[in-house]
Amino acid sequence: MEYKLSIAIPIFNEAGNLELLYKRLIPILTSLPVHNYEIIFVNDGSHDESWYIIEKLAAFDPSIKALSFSRNFGHQAALTAAYDHATGDAIISMDADLQDPPELILTLVEKWKAGNHIVYARRINRQDSLVKKLTAFGYYLFLNAVTTIKIPRNVGDFRLIDKSVLHVLHQCKEKSRYLRGMVAWAGFKYDFVDFKRPNRAQGITGYTWSKMLRLGFDGLTGFSLFPLKIAAFFGFFMILTGALMFSYVSYDALLHDTYYPLFKWLVILLYIFMGLQMLLLWLIGEYIGRIHEQQQNRPLYIVGQKINI
Repeated sequence: MEYKLSIAIPIFNEAGNLELLYKRLIPILTSLPVHNYEIIFVNDGSHDESWYIIEKLAAFDPSIKALSFSRNFGHQAALTAAYDHATGDAIISMDADLQDPPELILTLVEKWKAGNHIVYARRINRQDSLVKKLTAFGYYLFLNAVTTIKIPRNVGDFRLIDKSVLHVLHQCKEKSRYLRGMVAWAGFKYDFVDFKRPNRAQGITGYTWSKMLRLGFDGLTGFSLFPLKIAAFFGFFMILTGALMFSYVSYDALLHDTYYPLFKWLVILLYIFMGLQMLLLWLIGEYIGRIHEQQQNRPLYIVGQKINI
């Protein structure tokens, strides 16, 4: 069976890895019985020579398609742009740091040929600090507990999706994107390919703690109303504890003639309710902010340059 394969690769300051990645990709792609293949690089506002190297590679390889953003729009926007321009029967997304081994493409394709619409590359080890391992474990445990969509653990954006899944993703218009959750939400038959994740070939990761926190929050608010339930829990808790305190003060004052200055309780109650109001305003503000972004209908990304597209 001949088919077309698309490789979607977001790029942010990966000049040191691009040529090595290309050299490892080509023998694998040419060994597959593909009718055609394409490599889609999306330069997400890199500050190094990444775009220059992509231009150099594309000059003699027409299978390379490339986009360069006008500025940094983020990893999920770059990956979305690659998906938007993919024309393959199967699309494999991966990072350029070589922590997603290109050699795994062969196994991903085999699983796809076996009838799976989604094939996740699942890490069986993490070359990360203990803090990052623990926070990632806790986050996915919590996320799966509060959402109806079960997002696979220990998977990133290294995966294969069928063009039917891609068609579903094209219909999703949200601005705050969490593609790991969106792919899982789409359903379809899926399978896993386990692998040991190596260290980065060169350079440092572009995923800072702030970006990871933002992505994690997008995943939580995009697929769960649990934050609003937290607000309800705090509201009921404050009402209950307030009623208990009032009952205790009334009982103690009436039966034991204990004197409680009114201002003490007013200060405590005002302080508690001010904190509760701030929490509720923050949660509500997050959702209103997302509605505002959606209504603005700004483009998810802006393309400054194109190659072979």
